[in-house]
Amino acid sequence: MLSGMFSVSEAEAAAIRAAYERDGELAAAVELRRRCPGIFSNAQARECARIIASWKPLPKLPPALTQRRKAAQAQKRPRQDRGQRVADAGDNDGQFGGSR
Repeated sequence: MLSGMFSVSEAEAAAIRAAYERDGELAAAVELRRRCPGIFSNAQARECARIIASWKPLPKLPPALTQRRKAAQAQKRPRQDRGQRVADAGDNDGQFGGSR
């Protein structure tokens, strides 16, 4: 078990996968330890390298879905400042805490 957490980018995962496929598990473990110096144990590095090598890249989203996401983001209103909303919500001349 790892004592902490780490993350790898898709490019790093691709490099570890390539080392695994080209030269085997030990090469992938060395590549992982080169990119993540916090992994001290060879056994942990080999285990993580096997796991990363088994990952498959995520499929690309279909064009219709990406277009819907872009359209939804374009329709979002800009956020107002929190203090501005409170000041506009009540007739207390922009002061917090209500009227007395």
